[in-house]
Amino acid sequence: MTVDAKVFLDKIQSLLDHLYESQKDVIEETAQLMARCIENDGVVHVFGSGHSVGLAIDISLREGSLVPVHIIENADAVILGEFTLEEFTDKVNKFERRQGVAQYFYNLYDIRENDIFFVISNSGINGVGIDFAMLAKENGHKVIVITSMEHTLAEASRHPSGKKLYMLGDVVIDNCGPHGDALLPTNGIEKVSSVSSICNNAVAQMAAVRTVEILKEHGYNPPVLTGDEAHDRELKEHYKGRI
Repeated sequence: MTVDAKVFLDKIQSLLDHLYESQKDVIEETAQLMARCIENDGVVHVFGSGHSVGLAIDISLREGSLVPVHIIENADAVILGEFTLEEFTDKVNKFERRQGVAQYFYNLYDIRENDIFFVISNSGINGVGIDFAMLAKENGHKVIVITSMEHTLAEASRHPSGKKLYMLGDVVIDNCGPHGDALLPTNGIEKVSSVSSICNNAVAQMAAVRTVEILKEHGYNPPVLTGDEAHDRELKEHYKGRI
């Protein structure tokens, strides 16, 4: 087949339509959890390795976004924590694969009782994401998982428990991406156009929009950045040290 921009546009539109129709109920559940969290002065923590962290970047700290969204970033182990840059970038003993990483970050941040967690992994088989979900649940937090069910069901878990990420979610959202993430076949052996970031960000924005709507329905003023300096500064001050 000929791969061009129009082919991609048609395919991604079809995929997003399928994503909405198949996942709208769990996205509603997600928005309800997010709204309840915010109404109880909680923060939405987001953990995703690699490209998955783009979900949090897309819905936080920009005009029109909810303020109480916190990105769990690996680099914080150096910026806020006790690891040297050399330890963090060790290519042999990779940081994210070390035992206890999830607990380390949980202790590093100001995480409170009413907070909830997004854990995102396209494959849903890697240790640190599964550790994060387990730890959050052990501490009484709701966990929202975003993964590709097609991908995760085709692979073996890399976690000692044998579990996969989707097994640990209070809510599980299938981003509907293909196994391997690339969407379009070519005339060769390769496929092109990875789509998990697009699908994940669409899920995040749909959940955020619905969260704002629910908050308004409940008579709660949504903590959204508006571009007004005084308003935005007050919101950021309220969540200072938590986002």
